[in-house]
Amino acid sequence: MKKNIHGILNTVSWGVLFPLGVIIARYMRTFPSADPAWFYLHVGCQVSSYAIGVAGWGTGMKLGSQSEGIQYSAHRYIGIFLFSFATLQIFALFLRPVKDHKYRYIWNIYHHSIGYSIIILGIINIFRGFSILHPDQKWKSTYTAVLIALGAVALFLEVITWIVVLKRKSGKSTKTYDGHNNGQSREDPLTI
Repeated sequence: MKKNIHGILNTVSWGVLFPLGVIIARYMRTFPSADPAWFYLHVGCQVSSYAIGVAGWGTGMKLGSQSEGIQYSAHRYIGIFLFSFATLQIFALFLRPVKDHKYRYIWNIYHHSIGYSIIILGIINIFRGFSILHPDQKWKSTYTAVLIALGAVALFLEVITWIVVLKRKSGKSTKTYDGHNNGQSREDPLTI
């Protein structure tokens, strides 16, 4: 029973909520009307994911200590790295420089790299957990369907985002600046 709880907590945490939080941040921030809602939704997903992940990690540690002679080393080590990276991400929330700070780009690289690493490690470890638990095929199939759905949503939003970004860039590049209203509603000067 505890194995199932461990699996469910970590699947919901690292396998669903965390990727959903990344999707929210990646695609909603493109739209100015979504600011600052996207940020709070992103943080809410990630903090919820971490909280559930703490419970999942704790049950995993307890299971490991109760299972003398049974070692799932790869699953365990991936889980430890995953939890460590997730803890680093929580610190990122408190150590984030303001947008125009000269080191913000370094923070962004760190934040994105660790975030995507958590997603990859989470998915790998969930499937390792499936191979350990041997649940009914419907559970693995359901999670695979959830991953496919998240991937399809991300792909769709990626296309939409690129369309929006390219339209913005093309709209800005064709307008000439004439010192008055940025080329919009320009009136010809009076000729005398």
